[in-house]
Amino acid sequence: MNTVIKTTGDKMNKTVDHLETEFSEIRAGRANPAVLDKVRVDYYGAPTAINQLAAVSVTEARTLTIQPWDTSILRSIEKAIQTSDIGINPQNDGKVIRMIFPPLTEDRRKEIVKEIAKMGEDAKVAIRSIRREAMDKIKALKKKGEITEDDQKDGEKKIQDITDKYVKNIDGMTEKKQKQIMEI
Repeated sequence: MNTVIKTTGDKMNKTVDHLETEFSEIRAGRANPAVLDKVRVDYYGAPTAINQLAAVSVTEARTLTIQPWDTSILRSIEKAIQTSDIGINPQNDGKVIRMIFPPLTEDRRKEIVKEIAKMGEDAKVAIRSIRREAMDKIKALKKKGEITEDDQKDGEKKIQDITDKYVKNIDGMTEKKQKQIMEI
């Protein structure tokens, strides 16, 4: 039964980590190196992350600077950013690439806040699905006679407590991200 509780906690933790990753990729009108995490550059035939080819830094609140260690790869990085779904046109001056993030409009902010709420809700649905799975496993253990009824009740309570903790965590993350987006 303890393995069921442990794997449940691990699965829920992965769900929260995934949500955190999704939130980090949301553009909030300010420069964030995480928007480049999914962009891959063809470097000698291998798709490579930009942060492995260049120094990525936030020089101003809305400007991201990409300085490649090998300047011959500058055009490839620029092309990879242009073909990605980031929606920002990079500026190449021959030495570095600058990405200037435009401020978000009020309507776009509200749209993003709705998307964040949906992501949070999807994560909570995933958490509840993991809980249901764990509860079924505990009931199956009871049915097989491997645990007592008291153990079953105790296990179900522990799983519910873990679920409540992660749902509360997701609510907090969602609220924090929404506030960040609505800041001007």
